[in-house]
Amino acid sequence: MFRNYFKTAWRNLVKHKFYSAINVAGLTIGLTVGILILLWVRNELTYDRFHKNADNIYRAFANMGPKESRQVWTSMHAPLAVFAKEEVPEVTAAVRIRHNWNFSLFEYRGKRFTNDKKAYVDPSFFTMFDFPLLEGNPQQPFQGDYSVVLTEAAAQRYFGTAEAVGKVLRADGKQYFIVAGVMANFPENSSIQYDMLFPMSLCAKLFRGNGEWKTIDTDIGNFDYHVYLQLKPGVSPAVAEKKLAASLFKRRKLEYDDPYRLMPLRDMHLYKADGSEGQIQTVRIFLIIGILILLIACINYVNLSTARAMLRAREVSVRKVMGAARRQLFFQFVTETALVFAFAMAAAMVLTYVLMPVYNNISGRNIAFSFTDGGVWALAGAAVLVSLLLSSIYPALLLSSFEPLKALQGKLRGGMSTTFFRKALVTTQFVFSVALITGTLVIAGQLTYINEKELGYDKEHVFTFVLRNMRAHLPAVRAELMQEPAITGLSTANDQILQIGNTTSDTDWDGKQPNSEFFIHGMYIDSNFLSLMKLPIVEGEGFKGIASDSAHYILNETAVREAGITNPIGKKFVLHDEPGTIIGVVKDFHFASLRTKIEPAIFVYRPSGDGMYVRTTGGNASKAAAAVEKLWKKYNPDFPFEYTFLDQQYDNMYKSEQRTASLFSIFATVAVLISCLGLLGLAAYTAQVKTKEIGIRKVLGASVASILQLLGKDFMLLVVIAIVIATPLAWYGMSLWLQDFAYRVTLSWWMFAVAGLAAISIALLTVSVQSVKAALTNPVKSLRSE
Repeated sequence: MFRNYFKTAWRNLVKHKFYSAINVAGLTIGLTVGILILLWVRNELTYDRFHKNADNIYRAFANMGPKESRQVWTSMHAPLAVFAKEEVPEVTAAVRIRHNWNFSLFEYRGKRFTNDKKAYVDPSFFTMFDFPLLEGNPQQPFQGDYSVVLTEAAAQRYFGTAEAVGKVLRADGKQYFIVAGVMANFPENSSIQYDMLFPMSLCAKLFRGNGEWKTIDTDIGNFDYHVYLQLKPGVSPAVAEKKLAASLFKRRKLEYDDPYRLMPLRDMHLYKADGSEGQIQTVRIFLIIGILILLIACINYVNLSTARAMLRAREVSVRKVMGAARRQLFFQFVTETALVFAFAMAAAMVLTYVLMPVYNNISGRNIAFSFTDGGVWALAGAAVLVSLLLSSIYPALLLSSFEPLKALQGKLRGGMSTTFFRKALVTTQFVFSVALITGTLVIAGQLTYINEKELGYDKEHVFTFVLRNMRAHLPAVRAELMQEPAITGLSTANDQILQIGNTTSDTDWDGKQPNSEFFIHGMYIDSNFLSLMKLPIVEGEGFKGIASDSAHYILNETAVREAGITNPIGKKFVLHDEPGTIIGVVKDFHFASLRTKIEPAIFVYRPSGDGMYVRTTGGNASKAAAAVEKLWKKYNPDFPFEYTFLDQQYDNMYKSEQRTASLFSIFATVAVLISCLGLLGLAAYTAQVKTKEIGIRKVLGASVASILQLLGKDFMLLVVIAIVIATPLAWYGMSLWLQDFAYRVTLSWWMFAVAGLAAISIALLTVSVQSVKAALTNPVKSLRSE
């Protein structure tokens, strides 16, 4: 029986090659894109969930300030891990992680390597998390303070295929580390990513104190660590938060009672520190898009199958007269659908495998695709099964329901319900397509806005680098570099102006309200910085480079406004217990992502910072970099010269948005392509069933234009209806997306108009291909064929 179903289905596909090709092509494209999106979604949703204790592991965040003016910091002070284990019985383990800024250049047998993915960790790191040690002891991973654990990739980079454990690396030409272990590479779907892990005991040894706090275990004022806590099964994080707060209050009094927030490890990748939606928003959008594209592909098949049902009415009737039951006919047509899906599935899996490297490059992920991966087949199988069910049931029911007598007499007509259903499906396809086109335009508009946004300073043709040993010879370095014609200005600072990292509430000023919390971002600069970056001073003056500047401060407009300081010039201001005088106010400028509003900032004078800013011109950038590199090799011969332009840093801040824009444009293109394939098939079917009518009209003098109007007006009406429906939906969806930006483009009517015109133009072009062909056909031939 099934063999007969298969043979009949195969013959039908071969007989109608054009429609079969449209169906297979549409389903193949839809399944390929759907599988790619679902693989990405699965990867995002499985972040950090591979640890066996993931349900009980939490990352500690710091609530800074009362709720009405709160900031949530992702970094934490080290003592939390100490008193959590000692004073909170619900905590079974604690791990601290701190980036290793102390060493950067590693050498083995004359080969030198730089590495930025390195950190200090507690030994419990290897027992709390499931990052397996391939060589070494997880209970005692380090061999003293000066030892290191490498990932498999790092070990191969340093030592090739030779045994790594026991080898010695020299760091920065002065310190030696013995390799104590080799661990598996961190999985792609892990929020924790490093190449080298050093013992936290070394970090403690190198600590030089912070005021009254002499060790990292007591330093509650330095938020430089990531702290993870493992709770007993079934313990509520709220209970642990209260007990951790009580332990902190023994050491320091605060004006609010909830200084800590514990975020589940499994949510860390998907949500922001304050618990609001982060990456989960993008995951949800992409999941919806994946489902929509699969639906568009299914709609194509359903439309063509139901549209051509009338052409197969006599076939069905003859089968019924010969004794075929409705159930048999139903399974016959389901088999035809399954055969089409089998071809599409095979082609989609091959295409997915071929396109995966390109997709990974666009999405910024490294998703593995293997034909031996059961998870891949389960996900692809689920997508195909659901699509198959959606695509096969209704056409099979419709085709198997025809009444033989009416069909054989030629009295069978398509019902209003069937026609309406088919039109509704076409409209639905273009609703999705128009919405995706609109989304692409809005995201592109936001990226254009970001690129053209005035930041409050001039970032063009400025590059930065870390001075290292050049800092001790700064006057000589300045003098020599300023002799280079390609260099138009120099300055030093301790931070990046695009992302000022230092934040503190340790401030005071005349008129400050008691118990008020005020967070300000501090940046230490020399006297040339404001002029180099072209930061305008709106009140007072800048630093003059004299000794008294060490007691002077320059605030931005937001700092003055939020502090409530009137007539700020000459007013007293205290930062980190250092009293000074406000001598200037700079115009507000963006020193963080445009997702956040401009916050208070303060400039402090320091004649020599850790990093140097160099301004050049567009045509002389390479000469300026070469001049700096020459001096670099003189003072830092053991280190490679590395520098970055500010505009490159700015672009890197919005890589996620750029990837989203690229993917959206691809998805919109695919949705439109699949929709147009279906429209092409429907137009061909319409021309086929109206062959006699077209012939008669042409004999009576109808023009080609009138024939085009006859065949295309219904389709164009459906596209217009789709635009009307899609516009408010797209407006609502993109308004939600833009809310994540404090500074954003305004949704304009032209975005929706362009999307609508694009949809109409593409649909008109698609329909015209078949319409023109039908209109130009010789009417004698058309009438004879009937």
